[in-house]
Amino acid sequence: MLREKKLKSLLLSAAVFVAAMSTTAMAQDAVSACLITKTDTNPFFVKMREGAEAKAAELGVSLKSYAGKVDGDHETQVAAIETCIADGAKGILLTASDTSAIAQSVQQARDAGLLVIALDTPLTPADAADATFATDNFLAGELIGKWAAGQLGAEAANAKIAMLDLAISQPSVDVLRDQGFLQGFGIELGDPNKWGDETDPRIVGHDVTGGNEEGGRKAMENLLAKDPTINVVYTINEPAAAGAYETLKAIGRENDVIIVSVDGGCPGVANVKAGVIGATSQQYPLQMASLGVEAIATWAADGSKPANTEGKDFFDTGVTLVTDKPVDGVESVDTTKGTELCWG
Repeated sequence: MLREKKLKSLLLSAAVFVAAMSTTAMAQDAVSACLITKTDTNPFFVKMREGAEAKAAELGVSLKSYAGKVDGDHETQVAAIETCIADGAKGILLTASDTSAIAQSVQQARDAGLLVIALDTPLTPADAADATFATDNFLAGELIGKWAAGQLGAEAANAKIAMLDLAISQPSVDVLRDQGFLQGFGIELGDPNKWGDETDPRIVGHDVTGGNEEGGRKAMENLLAKDPTINVVYTINEPAAAGAYETLKAIGRENDVIIVSVDGGCPGVANVKAGVIGATSQQYPLQMASLGVEAIATWAADGSKPANTEGKDFFDTGVTLVTDKPVDGVESVDTTKGTELCWG
């Protein structure tokens, strides 16, 4: 009887030991990843985080999320990359605030064996990251530029355009959308790698918004002070568009100015339906984030990297123009369909 008790005790101890070893092995083999966004308040990045978290849970990936305090907070993003390296993450998903300055930190992560994927905002140069999952931001801008020109018809030749951009540092997404809009509108570009050097007199000026409503309000005020006859407003995103609209509404001009934007979030599509925004280019942050987590899991499993969309230097996650006032020759969907596809 005593021997039987001792045997049971030994077997129980062995089982506990094996279970402990298995748990340790699983912890060692667990894939960890980081998501680093520009902010954690912009609905676009909130939805991106939700998409990443959902896919990570599905695949059993441990995900940690970091964000800048405000759009343009480069230092916090650098610190987050350093933390991810120290934590032994397998990969990083990054929407960079300063696409050039962050390249050195990204290279440090890649040298440490991490897969780094840019989401939404390509790095400068684009190949500073292992891959980019993004909207074709130039096309997104071009679509709303063509639409605005089509709405004005012959009067496009006399347009007065306010350009509400993102940041003085001109991250790639800022430049691509701005320059795409101008080309779509029919304006000759200067250096397509930056905004602000165009000579077309229809451009009243550029101002920065920080990608938020208050920034959009102030930038609109600044440009109206320069030329109160502005009748077309390009905005980097829908929060900035909402701010610009409030400024125009305050002076009774909300009905005679065309506002265009990029994002396609549910609040933005609702603003298109309400007439606040004339048209918006809809992008798909959940897909970007979901594909990014999948790519990190694949990298951890077999070392393979994601491929680009054919003919492009990134993986194109798609863009759709949403408007209730279609223009001939510019493909679009209405707000009913846009609402089905929207996020946030």
